[in-house]
Amino acid sequence: MSDLSSLNIDDILANFELFEDWEDKYVYLMELGKKLPELDIQDKNETNKIHGCQAEVWVKPRIDRSTSPGRLYLEGDSNSAIVKGLVAIVILLFSGQPIQSIPGINEKQVFANLGLDQYLSPTRKVGLASMVEKIKNLSQSPEEIT
Repeated sequence: MSDLSSLNIDDILANFELFEDWEDKYVYLMELGKKLPELDIQDKNETNKIHGCQAEVWVKPRIDRSTSPGRLYLEGDSNSAIVKGLVAIVILLFSGQPIQSIPGINEKQVFANLGLDQYLSPTRKVGLASMVEKIKNLSQSPEEIT
């Protein structure tokens, strides 16, 4: 199984356009989730847990301070196959970005372009928003990230 490193958010947008119906897009989301390595059990903790999600979701941040400016890197996991695919999209959107550029990323436009605003259930929309909110909040206080 390949990982996400060969993909970027533009690839995901292009791939989503290939599918005619949402059933196929959900299958693709689940395939994206399978590309995420499982998060270590010690990282599935309260600090990394995303609250507001119906499924269990964890996002572990890390800052590479060896570059200037520092870059945010993310790992994530979920106990739901579709949500794990959403975690993969969030990771592709935010991970590797300079920490100070995180607040300016227009995730709502990307999610709209993917159709997530129309086809996700209300609980999944809340969970997705909770993931983004946590990441953007962390970018405002990078000293809290190891």
